[in-house]
Amino acid sequence: MDVEPKSSRTIKAPSYLDALTPVVTLIVLVGSSVALFGLNAVNGPLQVAIIVSTMITSMIILKNGHSWDEISESGRKGISTVSGAIFILFAVGALIGTWNMSGTIPTMVYYGIIMISPNWFYPIAFLVCAGVSLSIGSSWTTAGTLGVGLVGLANMLGISPEITAGAVISGAYVGDKISPLSESTVLAAQLNGVELYKHIRTQLWTTAPAGLIALIAFIVLGMNQHGAFDATMTNNELTRFNELFHITLWNLLPLFFLLALSVLKVPASLAIMCSALLAGVMASFMQPQVILRFIAEPDVSTPLLAIKATWVAMATGFQENSGIEQIDALLSRGGMDSMLLTIWLIIGAVTFGIMVDDFGLLNKLVTPLLLRAKSVGSLLASVVATAIGLNITAGDQYIALLLPTRLFRAEFAKRRLAPENLSRAVSDAGIVTSPLIPWNSCGAYMAAVLGVSTMSYMPFAVFNIAAPLITVALGITGFNIRYIPASASQSKENEADHKAVQE
Repeated sequence: MDVEPKSSRTIKAPSYLDALTPVVTLIVLVGSSVALFGLNAVNGPLQVAIIVSTMITSMIILKNGHSWDEISESGRKGISTVSGAIFILFAVGALIGTWNMSGTIPTMVYYGIIMISPNWFYPIAFLVCAGVSLSIGSSWTTAGTLGVGLVGLANMLGISPEITAGAVISGAYVGDKISPLSESTVLAAQLNGVELYKHIRTQLWTTAPAGLIALIAFIVLGMNQHGAFDATMTNNELTRFNELFHITLWNLLPLFFLLALSVLKVPASLAIMCSALLAGVMASFMQPQVILRFIAEPDVSTPLLAIKATWVAMATGFQENSGIEQIDALLSRGGMDSMLLTIWLIIGAVTFGIMVDDFGLLNKLVTPLLLRAKSVGSLLASVVATAIGLNITAGDQYIALLLPTRLFRAEFAKRRLAPENLSRAVSDAGIVTSPLIPWNSCGAYMAAVLGVSTMSYMPFAVFNIAAPLITVALGITGFNIRYIPASASQSKENEADHKAVQE
């Protein structure tokens, strides 16, 4: 009996044209969507641009001999990498809705108006967010909780929500970069084989100067707030808040509950959802008048009304119906459905990024950079450029952290550069620049929860801009560049050769 031979496929290596086409397509389509729709591009046009770029990438991969099943598997793998981020986004949407209804955010705004001078608002926002992110290790949790309140407070005070968002994100990424509780800090150290606290100490040489630059910048920006603050208007707003909500420090319990869960390392999505549910329960006896305004069904029993209000606030967001335009605009937010556009954006961006990596398109573009990097300064600049490029093309900070480590690790060892140099560079560029890209998972998240577009807050995210520049400056000057002793380097090479022979 004759057996029909299986069809064989010839897999071609990608050409430079193959590698460049997806990137150029992405740049052209994203640029066109922003030019045509402005800041509204994130409401659909940007997502379409990224998905069209992904489809063109898949055609190039098919042309090179890969099967559609391989492409589909790559896409599934990409989506699986952001499943945790998707659940966090849904949980934050629910939290914003119930925190508004329970009076948590109104209370933060109320006491913020009383206690914070507008002239010092930006540096205080930066320092508070830096302190919280250092203690819990999460930029997303910091921005999704304190950041929401601070941006709302800025709107009430009549000062710039864009600069406030920049201060919030700058502070939030201080902790994301050097907190021992931050998963991205731990990952950067592990990927490069660096002891965690050695990695953190090395990071301080860029984090401290970038933080100082950011603090000075926000102090200077705050000095320009003279005349923007109307005390009479503010007193009126305080009176309105007291009339609409029962303002008490007890309303901040969901915030402290969330911070405690974060310190205990409860998974972020679970901790945020628990805090959202606690806020919904508290609203039933702390803010009954708010629930009546929200649902407006007086014939329904009180317990059922509270359950329905919590359910709706978590699903589609809280809606304040006070009749006061400024307060209604501030508090009518949240809900899981408010995150759907962001999730659409993240899924498209990560799928595109994983494809250009899995099928060799990315490596084709990065290899020439590596060959041309003759000095330490140019090598570190190549790492930074690659990480930022991955944040733009791959749309996820973990890809921007992982791939440069994989691509440059051997070259660093060959030049006897200590691995903490690489771990610092990929952290400064891969982690910190991720919220500056509108379609990156971090940039999309920050814009969604803070209610300020990425392009609007980007110029004011001073810490995130300064950190990678300082890394490049260290490489050029040679300051604080660490080397492996020759004996240790030779020992590592011998060990690697011995392992290769055994294999």
